[in-house]
Amino acid sequence: MTDLPACLYEPDGDRWLPTRLTSGPWDPALQHAGPPAALLARAAEARSGLDGGQTVRLSYDILGPVPVAPLRVDARTLRPGRRVEQVEATLSAADGARGLLMRLTAWRMRAAAVEGVEAAADPPPPGPETGSEAAFAWWADEVAYHRALEWRCVAGAVDAPGPATVWTRLKVPLVAGEPATPLQRLLVMADAASGVSAVLDWTRFTFVNVDLGIHLARAPEGEWMAMDAVTRPGPAGAGLCTSVLSDARGRVGVSTQSLLIAPR
Repeated sequence: MTDLPACLYEPDGDRWLPTRLTSGPWDPALQHAGPPAALLARAAEARSGLDGGQTVRLSYDILGPVPVAPLRVDARTLRPGRRVEQVEATLSAADGARGLLMRLTAWRMRAAAVEGVEAAADPPPPGPETGSEAAFAWWADEVAYHRALEWRCVAGAVDAPGPATVWTRLKVPLVAGEPATPLQRLLVMADAASGVSAVLDWTRFTFVNVDLGIHLARAPEGEWMAMDAVTRPGPAGAGLCTSVLSDARGRVGVSTQSLLIAPR
């Protein structure tokens, strides 16, 4: 078995160095969008002025392919506030040659119980211990994004077309020397929803998402995260993937992805 890198990103001054575990399925020189999504969320929360706040919406625009190459992350507050704030984080190549690659706008809110309001309690899917280990026969490279997580399918299958319910657990930290947070674990996984629920043949079509939207009712907890994902192609080269996101306590939110579908 090939040894895996010890993390997804290594800090290098004001640069971030991606490891091979960020490499995506379409081209080994390009990253899967999950790891950079988590890296941008880390930057947004670090920029936040709400101590102990919660991130409730993350809206990602994928403006270009993200290379497995040194990166730069910048963050700024767009709308400060004592109860609600909006933060932006951007990702670019460290050499500045490609312009912005990804952009995140995140809404954060104060976290405080409201008297008389009872939280919804939607149960999680059957636990990861009931699932089967996911296969990635179509993934050409042995060390890439899919090896950064443990995968357990409890409905459907990663290597078969159609909806799927999958649990994942991140094997390595997002950033070297820093434990991954539950939100980071969720985000490394969430962009894979359109892959695990693919309805098109990977060898005949590409279906690349141009965005990723995450809405959360509460902060995720623990190590295992689940997605119950469905992909629906449209009639004119677009598609939509939607997913229910859960942790071991139950449902935490939903995700969406807009897909560009094209023949290979």
